[in-house]
Amino acid sequence: MDFLVDMTTHVPPGTHPGEVDDIRARESVRARELVADGHLLRLWRPPLTPGQWRTFGLFAADDSDQLEHELASMPLRVWRTDVVTPLSAHPNDPGRGSAASEFLTALTITVPPGTRTDEIDDRKAREAIRTAELAEQGRLLRLWRPPAQQGQWRTLGLWGAADPAGLTATLESLPLYDWMTVEPTALSVHPSDPVNGAPS
Repeated sequence: MDFLVDMTTHVPPGTHPGEVDDIRARESVRARELVADGHLLRLWRPPLTPGQWRTFGLFAADDSDQLEHELASMPLRVWRTDVVTPLSAHPNDPGRGSAASEFLTALTITVPPGTRTDEIDDRKAREAIRTAELAEQGRLLRLWRPPAQQGQWRTLGLWGAADPAGLTATLESLPLYDWMTVEPTALSVHPSDPVNGAPS
């Protein structure tokens, strides 16, 4: 099972820089171990405010207890707050790797009241075809389903695009786009990311 973890680190005021460097070095070592064990799949940096340490991590675990064991084993956990989103398989997930520029999107789909069932089914079928095309083009990298909310379809997507305008153009090509609320997050490379930047 996959989990998206939003990790925010708060270094206590007055902490000696040598202690910070030591914990960060041990964190890098532990991240490599989790990669080797197949538990850490990806790391990204979302946009940061000055002085903020924040990372998005994609983890694999059998269940939430195993995930908590993995997260607790990371040295920075002593200063870190983790927000976990469990993810389930999405039928249109292409299961692809990374692209030059990546964006994480939270897509909330709300079907307008009174929409006929045959129109919903038609759009969903065309959506599956279009997402397969976008995956083949390298623009759609992954899709997941976070926990459902009443009356809404929710999807987390990982996309490749040159810039935000390119992402918007890609999303606008989806048959379900006009029923979507889109929350995009631009991602940058994390130095410990197993795909793009992990040290050997």
